[in-house]
Amino acid sequence: MYVAVKGGEAAIDNAHRLLADKRRGDRNLPAITIDQLVEQLALGVDRVMAEGSLYDRELAALALKQARGDMIEAIFILRAHRTTLPRFGYSRPIDTGAMQVARRISATYKDLPGGQLLGPTFDYTHRLLEPSLLGDNEPATPIEKDVGTEPVMRVSEILAGESLIEEDGALPAGHQTGDITRTPLEFPLDRDSRLQALARADEGFILALGYSTQRGYARTHPFAGEIRIGEVEVEVDIPELGFAVSVGRIQVTECQMINQFKGSAKQPPQFTRGYGLVFGQSERKAMAMSLVDRALRAAEFGEDVVAPAQDEEFVISHSDNVQATGFVEHLKLPHYVDFQAELDLVRRMRREFDRAHGKEATDAEARQAAE
Repeated sequence: MYVAVKGGEAAIDNAHRLLADKRRGDRNLPAITIDQLVEQLALGVDRVMAEGSLYDRELAALALKQARGDMIEAIFILRAHRTTLPRFGYSRPIDTGAMQVARRISATYKDLPGGQLLGPTFDYTHRLLEPSLLGDNEPATPIEKDVGTEPVMRVSEILAGESLIEEDGALPAGHQTGDITRTPLEFPLDRDSRLQALARADEGFILALGYSTQRGYARTHPFAGEIRIGEVEVEVDIPELGFAVSVGRIQVTECQMINQFKGSAKQPPQFTRGYGLVFGQSERKAMAMSLVDRALRAAEFGEDVVAPAQDEEFVISHSDNVQATGFVEHLKLPHYVDFQAELDLVRRMRREFDRAHGKEATDAEARQAAE
């Protein structure tokens, strides 16, 4: 057995060396740098950063390079690194109302107070391959960034002025904001914990669930009230100083979906909200998150829970791609003992089945039974 273990260790070591060789690729080509990934594959880096729940583009790019472009593997690596970092405390809630906006659109108001700002988007491209990108024919002169500096009101504030949308609501006295990275999930979840889980959930899974809500698998009729991308201040309270100080700025994407609600015995007809907030530029994820958030509030509004996207335990328990990856990919690891036990069981059940149906055992089966 010890010889087998040593042989296994050598095989694993060689597998690591082979992986490193494959990752480098053709030596006649220059190696990809971390800066190149951060600047030129920014949306992929932002996804790794968001679902890895660690705001650090350099580390996210490193994980993406290490994983040879495998997003989920990169997210796994970054999440693992995150667990080794010290905790210094919690920041104050970020104020997205004071966001330095780079992109801001609404599907509900054409003439939006503060204006619509398209920013960088694929929305109006033709989705055709650009052969010019095969070479190095990018614009030589960068475009100056047109980023707003004044806070702009939200669409929800316009509707709130007419009392046509649910209020933001207030947290109960003494409420402690959840932290799913430190506390095991216990259902039902408070909405703050649920939003944390959705924020770092797998984009594809949440997108599929959000899509399902639009195809009749939940009671939803959404409008994109507002999507905004920009930078916000992160502030931390310093006990020694007695006030909060800014520790930097981060880029986030925020989405508020507006849904029609016909009212109930206790609530008037009004619009309700779904909310999404993620690191970096990731509006598809923020939109999908807001759709699923609203679907998961079904019981809160007295709606029937009839669709997968409305089932909190189903959604949250299966949305984390790191957990999903571990559970699925462990199947390729050795299960020799378990399989031999299963094999023996199936053979015995097969012999009993054959005897019950008057079928004689073959010579091979007879030998197996004798063994």
